[in-house]
Amino acid sequence: MALIKQSSEGRIENLIPLRYSRMLESPFAFFRGSAIVQGADLGRTPASGIKVQACGDAHLMNFGGFATPERDLIFDLNDFDETFPAPWEWDVKRLCASVVIAARWRGFSETEAHETATATAARYREMMNTYADMPMMAVWYSRLSYDSIRKQLKRNPKLEQLVAEDIKRAQNSTAEHVYNKIATHQNGAVRIVDEPPLLFHVDADLKEHGQAFLRRYSATLREDYRVLFDRFRLADAALKVVGVGSVGTRCYIALLLDEHDAPLFLQIKEACASVLEQHHGPSPWKQNGERVVAGQRLMQAASDIFLGWARGPTGRDFYVRQLRDLKLSAQLERYDPTMFTLYVELCGQALARAHAKAGQAPTIAGYLGKSPAFDEAITKYAVGYADQVERDYETFRTAARDGIIATETRGSLTEAMIH
Repeated sequence: MALIKQSSEGRIENLIPLRYSRMLESPFAFFRGSAIVQGADLGRTPASGIKVQACGDAHLMNFGGFATPERDLIFDLNDFDETFPAPWEWDVKRLCASVVIAARWRGFSETEAHETATATAARYREMMNTYADMPMMAVWYSRLSYDSIRKQLKRNPKLEQLVAEDIKRAQNSTAEHVYNKIATHQNGAVRIVDEPPLLFHVDADLKEHGQAFLRRYSATLREDYRVLFDRFRLADAALKVVGVGSVGTRCYIALLLDEHDAPLFLQIKEACASVLEQHHGPSPWKQNGERVVAGQRLMQAASDIFLGWARGPTGRDFYVRQLRDLKLSAQLERYDPTMFTLYVELCGQALARAHAKAGQAPTIAGYLGKSPAFDEAITKYAVGYADQVERDYETFRTAARDGIIATETRGSLTEAMIH
């Protein structure tokens, strides 16, 4: 509880109860919102001594689909708020623990939970051995496309259909669709529609501050992308509540328009210190927005062309990316054990590619070997840690019931947020 309260320090006070309410939904939601707890646990355990650029929060919902600059749809890690140089196995342990917790949440049998965790670790090991034998440039350019995923599923029409439906769903995750959903015209100007407590305007000067912020951000873009960005003008900005673990941190969306009034939505998200920094610090980066961007560019197969960073007017660090660009998230509630296993194996493969791209693939592969000993050891850890998370979750529920932490419904927050 002390760690969870520590992780809430500096957040928007009125949003902290909403964060806790989301974490109360299930042990899986609690796990997603408590990266600081596992970070502290891992910091006290033996490590391999082999460091990589780690994601820091590699649970299975932090993977998904998105568009490359060439407009191809790929599957990869997509959240780097906690990225930091750390032992490679910390990411694997967090991923496999999340697999067991999610499998239990979905009502799968304990045997299925074990098997999916083992499959995840095995895919990571197998792919790391593959990447260790590849030329470095081949590793750097490798990517997991949705076209290749569909080809793997040719023998299973049901799974292929699910992936096809996901690809179609991604086509509706574009700036144009977001614009039609949350923007309106008022008095001749385009404005984001307030939907408190999840989306709302907080500061009459936000647009003015935003223009100065975006000028600083623009300087961190590659020159050709900066020329493109400078063709857009800021129309409006508002605060948006996102995720589970991120609730309460400052996250804004900015609506920009080009000369034809075509929209571009940027997400401007606060970057706090990584939960891994106290165990493997000090940070080599001057500010945390730069840390997130550097980690994302190094680990992802392809990154958003508008990925950048800047410091806000009150000294807080932020990173910037497109709000949605054919973004696709897993719908775990739809997955049976077979589809779930396919998904977590893809996560294991994507994590191996990210670690290999960041370097050390031959060293990690040498540590792993080719026997299933690693898979079995990680599964044992994942099951044991899932048990611990469930106990921690009950402690968290008791704290909420006893009023040690405040939790509120969405509706009760609205008035406080507006005022």
